[in-house]
Amino acid sequence: MFKLMCVTNRKLCTDNFYDRIEELCRNDVDVILREKDLSEKEYEMMTEKILKVCPDVIAHTYTRAAENLKIKKIHLPLDSMNKDIKKIFNLAGVSVHSAEEAVKAEQMGADYITAGHVFETDCKKGFAPRGTVFLESVVHAVNIPVYGIGGISPDNIGEIKKTGAAGACIMSGFMRCESVDKYLTKLNTIL
Repeated sequence: MFKLMCVTNRKLCTDNFYDRIEELCRNDVDVILREKDLSEKEYEMMTEKILKVCPDVIAHTYTRAAENLKIKKIHLPLDSMNKDIKKIFNLAGVSVHSAEEAVKAEQMGADYITAGHVFETDCKKGFAPRGTVFLESVVHAVNIPVYGIGGISPDNIGEIKKTGAAGACIMSGFMRCESVDKYLTKLNTIL
């Protein structure tokens, strides 16, 4: 089954951020809280509120905040991943930018990988997208789920699925859509 994940950016959210997270949760979209412009303390305070509307989120980067809040899922940059992470968290995802990095993440105990950026995106303005051939190479390099990330929309999500990826991570689409229900319906008609 092709899975959709939301990587958050509250600054892009056109709705109340907490309401949007609750709507994503209600629709079984995994939520990676990637509010990395916050200090760890600010992140912890925000996440504590989010847990009231969505108790099953994936924390991003801030391991201490996640531990304090008893969150058992974490997503990390590759340079923050190590074998000890799995002693603390039940699920660990890692961001990678090459097949070699994906292999390294898997060897360190990653449960899943996000690989990107696949398509052109405002988040990586000025950086060339890596494309679907790149994503397919990551998928074939590891034995754990790989999720495409970067510039994914209803216009190109079918290309992500064709690579054999386990799913896709979407930021802008989920943060800016009129309604998560309507946006998911649009995505699912393509998938």
